[in-house]
Amino acid sequence: MRLLEGQVALVTGAGGGIGRGIALRFAEEGAAVAVHCRTAVEAAGELAARIEDSGGRAVVLRGDLRDEDVCRRVVGEAAEWGGGLHALVNNAAVQPTQELPGMTAGDWRVVVDTNLSSVFACTQAAAEVMRERDGGSVTHIASIEARQPAALHAHYSASKAAVVMHARAAALEYGRFGIRVNTVSPGLIGREGLEEAWPEGVERWQRAVPLGRLGRAEDVGDACVFLASRLASWVTGHDLLVDGGVCARPTW
Repeated sequence: MRLLEGQVALVTGAGGGIGRGIALRFAEEGAAVAVHCRTAVEAAGELAARIEDSGGRAVVLRGDLRDEDVCRRVVGEAAEWGGGLHALVNNAAVQPTQELPGMTAGDWRVVVDTNLSSVFACTQAAAEVMRERDGGSVTHIASIEARQPAALHAHYSASKAAVVMHARAAALEYGRFGIRVNTVSPGLIGREGLEEAWPEGVERWQRAVPLGRLGRAEDVGDACVFLASRLASWVTGHDLLVDGGVCARPTW
């Protein structure tokens, strides 16, 4: 039997990149997948079609998760479509680059509202559905930058560190309802055009990573499948690094 057979999962920000890899892996393991997007409607539709062409079930849900009411609507639509909700993956995020001197409160809020406030609202809404049944799993996509900040990413790193702590706090409070909450912290994940756009960064990563390569979206998807499956039935409040071992390297 596939690991997620019979589950209904919502993956936010699944229009491309990491979210796409997560959604595909969930579908491959038997889950019906609600594919959320904000603007990448065409890409999300193509992903849903690919899942259905492979014999799975998928639906596209659209909305700006910076709005708490939209978070609740998207979660409710996923649960209504699937007849319940077993797993939520909070993946939707933005990662702009900007120097901290000169950053405005508005610049800060765009990142924090997208990366953190949406996690709070979606998790709360999903937990209300899950606690009425037999529980479920929530996985936040954080980042190794929650531990090791990068230049020009003050708002991003702070938001991801808060996401890790939110998961631990939620694990503490939702555990009695059978709801597990964890984070996955990816390292550098390859994407089309990355080496051309950031050759110096990719080269530095390749020198530093013990396993000798960039990550793949499916690497993150595998971690999320594990955390949503029965194999992780006693795992909650945990931050799972998926970074090829780069955080094991000394920085001094």
